[in-house]
Amino acid sequence: MKRKLQSLLLIFLITNIFSKGVIAQNLNISFLLDLSDRIDPKKNPGIYQRDLQYIRSVQKAFTNHVKGKKMLLLKDQMQVFFNPLPNIENINRLSEELKVGFYPKSNKNDFLKIDKLYTENLTKIYQRAIKDHNYVGSDIWKFFKNNIQLYCIKPEHRNILVILTDGYMYHKASIMQVGGKTSYITPQSLASKKLTSAGYASIMRKNNFGFITFPYNLKDLEILVLGINPSPGNPYEEDVIKQYWGDWFKTMKVKKFNLLTTDLPASLEPVINNFIQGKL
Repeated sequence: MKRKLQSLLLIFLITNIFSKGVIAQNLNISFLLDLSDRIDPKKNPGIYQRDLQYIRSVQKAFTNHVKGKKMLLLKDQMQVFFNPLPNIENINRLSEELKVGFYPKSNKNDFLKIDKLYTENLTKIYQRAIKDHNYVGSDIWKFFKNNIQLYCIKPEHRNILVILTDGYMYHKASIMQVGGKTSYITPQSLASKKLTSAGYASIMRKNNFGFITFPYNLKDLEILVLGINPSPGNPYEEDVIKQYWGDWFKTMKVKKFNLLTTDLPASLEPVINNFIQGKL
């Protein structure tokens, strides 16, 4: 009887370990795009092309992950979000097509079309936003407030949110302050707080500076921020921006995060790939 119980326990442990491995293999990747005037070619030449290349790197890592799995274990998905919705013709159709999923019944065409969709649709979205020149901004703070848990976290998946932004957070519909905490940061607001010297960290602690946070437990979410582009006027701007974002994520108990400054896509591709593979 004792031997039988031991055998059953061993089977249970093996099954449990295997099931956890399968769960860890299920990717749920979400993009949150900042289509504010940061992508204006006159203001920041080349930024939107870099965004597209960063997205391409993530998509390639996702596709390689899916191709490396057995068909019966496929349960992976990827999607793109905006907040607010850009004023672009057919934006609903374009974004709907960017919601891709792979399951045991997926066929070869599903694998082939993902490259085309993520190249053509996202290029159209960026170029139309630039052509329209009516940048609606990006309300990242409100997306976290209202949508992060609902849209980006799926049970039995490794959930990854990729945010493309310059690191500044501002939208005219979400300008709030509670003590030293705000829903935004801009080069001007950081300068007014005197966060321009090597002592910025102590100033932030003393005045309780940071983003207004939410009582969320995002232990099942990993976040990759790409494209941080600090103003050249303050040598500590990059450090301050990363301190704001890092403190915010830690307060919400984000499982893991990485904050990357804008760089050549070829330089960041290995870093992005390692993050998606779980090596960072």
